[in-house]
Amino acid sequence: MGHSTAVVADGCESAADVFASGFVLLGLTLAAKPADENHPYGHGRAETLTGLLIGLVLAAGGVLISYSSLERLGQPRKPLASYVIWPLVASFAAKTVLASFKFHYGRRLQSAALIADAWNDAMDTLSATFALVAVGLALHDPARFLNSDRYGGFVVGLIVIVAGVRVSRDTALQLMDTMPPDRLMNQIREAASIVPGVRGVEKCFARKTGLRYHVDLHLEVDPDMTVRQSHEIAHEVRLRIVDTLDWVADVLVHVEPAR
Repeated sequence: MGHSTAVVADGCESAADVFASGFVLLGLTLAAKPADENHPYGHGRAETLTGLLIGLVLAAGGVLISYSSLERLGQPRKPLASYVIWPLVASFAAKTVLASFKFHYGRRLQSAALIADAWNDAMDTLSATFALVAVGLALHDPARFLNSDRYGGFVVGLIVIVAGVRVSRDTALQLMDTMPPDRLMNQIREAASIVPGVRGVEKCFARKTGLRYHVDLHLEVDPDMTVRQSHEIAHEVRLRIVDTLDWVADVLVHVEPAR
């Protein structure tokens, strides 16, 4: 009995997923290290870098899978064994469970790498479906659908490429200090504005350094108050934001006179 290109492609993808998940775990471990003298913002970017590496590896693996599948088109082959379907069924079930698990904890931890890995598993369920259809056609009518599982392997490779590009794009945006959504920025402004003595929030910036954000805030206060008073207000604003918003690691407050 011959082997199925689609099953092999899905197996290679699953092996890459194990590799990717291992790097996610490594990145989360490094990101959890506390800040030190050389890393005052913490080690959170280690998680982002591992996410970028995962995306690049997935994209490269997808190219190899698709190329290998196309290379075998039209080549003679032995009939497929019917049992090749069961690994795909098991793969589909396992990846569905893993995707749900990683989405839950990725959102809970605000981990971009874990959420990206969850999207990867979700895409894998789609690739397993394509592989199942391709193998099913090849088993149903081997003469008519000689290359169906090879085309299935090609589609699996394309799905892996899409997942890799998506992960790489999301992590690259974080490395470029892309601002969080307006919804989150409004939460920061609202938390600062309710502190007594705050006249307004002029500027507000935030950048993600791994699991959480660091915020730069320009606070407007009464121009006639003392430095000590303005400092106390700034300190209260910082505490209010950090205590209220668990996705904020720290806040640097700049005090300016209100106009």
